[in-house]
This record gives sequence, C-alpha cells and structure tokens, in this order.
Amino acid sequence: MASFVIEGGHRLCGEIHPQGAKNEVLQIICATLLTAEEVTVNNIPDILDVNNLIQLLREMGVTVAKKGIDSYSFKAENVDLAYLESDEFLKKCSSLRGSVMLIGPMVARFGKALISKPGGDKIGRRRLDTHFVGIQALGADFRYDEERGFYEITAGRLQGNYMLLDEASVTGTANIVMAAVLAKGTTTIYNAACEPYVQQLCRLLNRMGAKISGIASNLLTIEGVEALHGTQHTVLPDMIEVGSFIGMAAMTKSEITIKNVSYENLGIIPESFRRLGIKLEQRGDDIYVPAQETYEIESFIDGSIMTIADATWPGLTPDLLSVMLVVATQAKGSVLIHQKMFESRLFFVDKLIDMGAQIILCDPHRAVVIGHNHGFKLRGARLTSPDIRAGIALLIAAMSAEGTSTISNIEQIDRGYQDIEGRLNAIGARITRI
Repeated sequence: MASFVIEGGHRLCGEIHPQGAKNEVLQIICATLLTAEEVTVNNIPDILDVNNLIQLLREMGVTVAKKGIDSYSFKAENVDLAYLESDEFLKKCSSLRGSVMLIGPMVARFGKALISKPGGDKIGRRRLDTHFVGIQALGADFRYDEERGFYEITAGRLQGNYMLLDEASVTGTANIVMAAVLAKGTTTIYNAACEPYVQQLCRLLNRMGAKISGIASNLLTIEGVEALHGTQHTVLPDMIEVGSFIGMAAMTKSEITIKNVSYENLGIIPESFRRLGIKLEQRGDDIYVPAQETYEIESFIDGSIMTIADATWPGLTPDLLSVMLVVATQAKGSVLIHQKMFESRLFFVDKLIDMGAQIILCDPHRAVVIGHNHGFKLRGARLTSPDIRAGIALLIAAMSAEGTSTISNIEQIDRGYQDIEGRLNAIGARITRI
C-alpha cells in the first residue's frame, strides 16, 4: 500500500492545468458501447478508475487504441456477451463504481446486461433505485441472483416512456438517457440531473445521431433512433480539481494560476470559495488566485452564521465540501458545512481535529468549523485517506501544516487525481510517494 509523505508549510507558485473530468469520462466511455463504429475521446485523465473501466471494455471485446497522450479510440464492434456472465467480469464490476453505467448502453443495444453491486467510495448509502426504476420504465426486466450476487437485466427493444425521477441522480440520468436513445418512441425524463457532465454526454450522443432536447435543463426529451454512429469528443476540465487547487492556494497562502478551467461550466464553485473570503479572478479561461495572508468567511445578510451546503446542479457539488471544510479551518470566522447527500463523508474530520482544527461534528451530515485565521497552523500527523475527496482534503491540510505528515491508502486519491504529487511538486509542494 502506497503512502504520501508531505513536508508542510511550503508555498506554491506558478501555473497548473486541471485534468479531464473523471465524472464525465466514465459516462462517455460507457456510451461508446452504443455503436459499432469508432468513437474517439480526448482529454482522458490517467487515473485508476478510468484506466480500470477502459481495461474492462477491452476484456469485453471492445477494440481500444491509444491515439495520443490523453486520447483513446473505442470500437465496440465485437462485444463478447458471454464474458459478461463470467465471475471475472462480475468481480471487476463490484470494485468499480462507474460500471453501473454499462447497464443502459448494453440493454439498449444488445438486450441484455449483467452487473454486480458496484463498489467505489465508502461514503454512505448510494442507492441504485433511480437507475433501475428508470430503465424498467423503458421495458427492461431486472432479476437478482442472490447466490452469485449480480443483477441480470433483459429486454427486447426498449419502449419510450414518461418518467419523473425520484432524485436528480447524475449517473442515474446518464444511464437512462443512454438506454432511451435507442428505444422506440419518445422518452421524457423530468427531474433529470443537468450537471455539465450530463450535458456533455447528451451532446456526444446527439453528434452520434441521437435526438435529445432540453439539454442543460431538468426536463429531457429523447426521440429514439434505430442506430448511432461514431464521432469525436473532448472531455471538460475537472471542476473538482479546479476547486481543490483554489483551496490549496488559500490554505498555503500561495499565488497560482489554474489554466483552461472552462469557467462557464464551473457554476457556483468560484462564488462558494469567495464566500469563504478567498479572492480569485477570471482571466480569460484561467483562474488567478493571489496570495492571501488571511481570508474572512462572510455572514448572511441578517448576520447569521454562513452555511455552505451541497445541492443538485446548479447548486454546489458535494464532491467539494470536504475541500471547503478544510479551507475553513484557517479562515477568519465560522461556517456550518452541511453535507446533505452522503451520511459518512464528514467522518474524516476527526483526523483534522487531531491536527489541531476546531470542528464540531454535529451529526453525520453537519459540522461547524471555527477558523484559526492562520493564528496557529495545523500540525503534521499520520493520516489515512478514506475516499477520493477526503483524501485530497487531507492532502491540502498536510500541505499547510507545520511539520511532516504521512497519508496512507493513497490509492483512493489515485482513483481521482492524475500524478497529483508530480504536478504539485512542480509548483513548490514537497510530497514524496513511498
């Protein structure tokens, strides 16, 4: 098991480029199964979750070719349907959260899919009801094999339908959309997720010949087509990584420029950091973060304590709350962090408390952070990364801390961040992988 050793207290300086968006590319790669023609995808990040999904497609019989440093082509002309019933396939699915998005494309094109309960972060209950109910509404049958622990989904040609989703699930919406594009008739999805990642998926599918309208809204209309064809696609920069770099700059009192961020697709993220008192400015498609010796958390207009909560798009993504919580530990003032979507994502705060942070964990969803105003630094500690986002938050804390920290289980960080120590060391960090 690998670890990071971090020498804290070093300021960063320079430019850094965000990787391609992990949450988008997992959907896009699954969508390549919808056609027998070649689909080329650019700006693919070299991270564990993505690489594992690419390898899984290879083993399913998809022809995958590396076209450049971050470009791959996928041609799902000869998919091995028998492999889907193997224990090897089901085991790999169980360790890869993104594998659940294979269901929609496989059922739509081949009339059959098998999937084990997918794994991923241990951040609380992440139910699959939205995926299953939506695809069932299109005419698919689900059967659970208790002995082998997998779902078998079968269907003839899917039939378009109206559905009101019980939650605006990003991956659930993506799965249903991918199933519906080849269904007969019209599918209407209300309360659909409308994150930029879903918008990107819909635009890709339309370039492949699908007929999707309502993109960027929570009401999608999909007219089914007979077949899709090949195309090219470029993945957006990762908004979570952009937010992580903003937080790093603030915590380490650093001046950095984050390059090519696709600012128009960041939504409320820049303004959410400004609420913590962090100065940043848009320069073309870059974000410039000046060095700040202190930053003060805003209050609401009536003087009450600031609350930062996650919400469905265009609200704040839950993936950044761990970062914002860490950043608040060195701010001037107090803030309530309210993690609504996952009940275990705040449990890493005990590690921050051990480092000297002043945090009151109210319950699994809420924590009050009393900022130090850089009055005294966090102290180095031995840490363990419980999930991708808590892992990067702990890395930020360690970079700002006094002394040396060790973070173990960094495979969790590698799942979502490409060569993170190499890129940060290039602008002044002191991180060693052991």
